[in-house]
Amino acid sequence: MRPPATASALVLAAAFALSACQNSDGTESPAAPAPSQPAQSPAVPEAARIGAAGSACELPVTFGIAESWKPKAVEKMADDDPFAELARRGPLTMACEVDAKPAGSIGFLRVYTGSTGEPRATLTAFIGKRALKPAFTELQIGGRPGLEVVYQQKNQLDDEIDQERAFVVQTGQELVAVSLDSFDSGEHEDMLPAYELAKSTLTVVS
Repeated sequence: MRPPATASALVLAAAFALSACQNSDGTESPAAPAPSQPAQSPAVPEAARIGAAGSACELPVTFGIAESWKPKAVEKMADDDPFAELARRGPLTMACEVDAKPAGSIGFLRVYTGSTGEPRATLTAFIGKRALKPAFTELQIGGRPGLEVVYQQKNQLDDEIDQERAFVVQTGQELVAVSLDSFDSGEHEDMLPAYELAKSTLTVVS
């Protein structure tokens, strides 16, 4: 499932392996409901910033994190380390994880980096073959070309279908991906504002 790369993440993995309807047809007959629109996640303020030199995680990008979320750098492992594979998703390797537990949620924002490649192919490999109904959206992130994917994945512990999402952005020298890794779909919704904060405040380090 989600590849933990620290002791805290391994413990976490062991512990757990919208609509607005508007009726209007302009007649006296009963109005038909308009298509449902997804609810917008409430904005959260930036409590700290990571990514710059001297911050908890030094990255090719910086972005804001929500209050009480705790970032921690993930040490790069040797290729022959038996745990090295846990830090990799497709061609990208985990560089930082931001723990939501101090803020009351179970999960992480995880940051991955890797050599520059085609974003769609990279993100497809990143989410893996177990991803269900992936929907890709091209967008600008930090003034750079980015790509986001929203998908579903079966929870290996209880077979529930959970919501998942991640985005990738070109920094020039490498790709950076940020994923929202949560316990279940309920936690996913609770953590979504922090993910959106990271996406909206991301800046590529010059």
